[in-house]
Amino acid sequence: MSFFSDSCLVFLSEFIFFIGGWIFFMKELFKNYEVQYKTVIFSFSITFSLSCIMFELIIFEILGFLDPSSRLFHWKLGLYSILFLLVFYLPFQISYLIVRNFEFIRSKRVALIVSCVLWLAILILFWKIGDPFPILSPKHGILSIEQCVSRVGVIGVTVMAFLSGFGAVNCPYTYMSYFVKIALNERNSMYNTAEQSGFWSRFKTAIKSSSQNSEVKREIIGLEEMARQLFLELVDLNRTLDRISFSKTLQGKYFNFVGHFFSIYCIWKIFISSINIIFDRVGKVDPVTRSIEIVVGYLGLKFDVQFWSQNISFLVVGIIVVTSIRGFLITLTKFFYAISSSHSSNIIVLCLAQIMGMYFVSSVLLMRMNVPAQYRVIITQVLGDLQFNFYHRWFDVIFLVSALSSIGFLYLAHQQKQIAEKHNNLFTMLDLYQDHKKSNGKNSKQHEAAILYPAFVRAHLEFASAVWNS
Repeated sequence: MSFFSDSCLVFLSEFIFFIGGWIFFMKELFKNYEVQYKTVIFSFSITFSLSCIMFELIIFEILGFLDPSSRLFHWKLGLYSILFLLVFYLPFQISYLIVRNFEFIRSKRVALIVSCVLWLAILILFWKIGDPFPILSPKHGILSIEQCVSRVGVIGVTVMAFLSGFGAVNCPYTYMSYFVKIALNERNSMYNTAEQSGFWSRFKTAIKSSSQNSEVKREIIGLEEMARQLFLELVDLNRTLDRISFSKTLQGKYFNFVGHFFSIYCIWKIFISSINIIFDRVGKVDPVTRSIEIVVGYLGLKFDVQFWSQNISFLVVGIIVVTSIRGFLITLTKFFYAISSSHSSNIIVLCLAQIMGMYFVSSVLLMRMNVPAQYRVIITQVLGDLQFNFYHRWFDVIFLVSALSSIGFLYLAHQQKQIAEKHNNLFTMLDLYQDHKKSNGKNSKQHEAAILYPAFVRAHLEFASAVWNS
């Protein structure tokens, strides 16, 4: 194929990815918010397009598709373009939108000057990030491409390792049926506790004949908040029930099996990251080739390792590409809905585009180890003379810290739920006892004590036991 036809094919792919990013932005990410700036949509879509084209070029490299000189040209063009977006264009656009949100800055000229100052501060901070890390060789100049790639790589690898560490813990917790049943039981317990608490709150309001208006209003506010929480809990509970019903179908059983497989892989990944950190290991051979060599050597088979490693590596890289893009977009959507508002949504979208670009550049940097050695040459040539081993060790460190932190967070969350449930039961009994005492008078004191005191003591002992065990 000629250079012109190769370029037309690559640019067509970029256009398709651009349209895909635009559709995702309008249909999923921004469907409930008013779009104020078309440049925000363009910036997000072009970042998504350039990120995807790098993954496509890796697949082309393994397949030997397109002329080598054409692949090298588009590798450099795509990398330089996305670095320009990540280092210069997106930070300036974010700075400008932040400044324009200040009501006391009305002049566009003043806003532009302040934006330039803020952008320079961000650029200096970005440059200082790389100082503590051994990411470059001393021979690189300050304006070399390696300076940008190395710093983008540090941020992107950190984000990727953090998300991967959380996912390695969350995957077994989410997919395995055992944890789904535990979550369902906890939801039922919380729902019943909240329902009982709401009933006694309404009962107490009815028996207090001398309640003031302010107390009634506070009670109404509390009940409205409780109703909102109950609605959210009900929605979450229905989703859990749907998940359990789906797990009983043939497709659900398949996903459940895959979930168990990935759960084992996540546990193995945590273990192997610990080994890599302790023994300072970095793989020299890609995992596919190494696995084939071990199996062939153990079974004594005559096997073309190079041929099959190429084809299997293509399949593995394709799976990594698809799952990386899909997983990141799902996380991106959840994060956007959690923190965005009508005033800050444009800034948040640009920040997410910045993170997305760094994430995918770092994915290419780390994916270099997952392809056979003969295909790493052009990737190394494009990315520059970086300390690739450092990024793999850094990924293992952040991954392990994130995984252990996630385990601790989930454990503390479960303990806190149990203590809170015992705490609510204790004070519900106490409030009920005091309200009955005030409303019924001294004549029924002994009868009330006979009914309520055992339950009160039991709740007190359960709460004390939960605190002691925690």
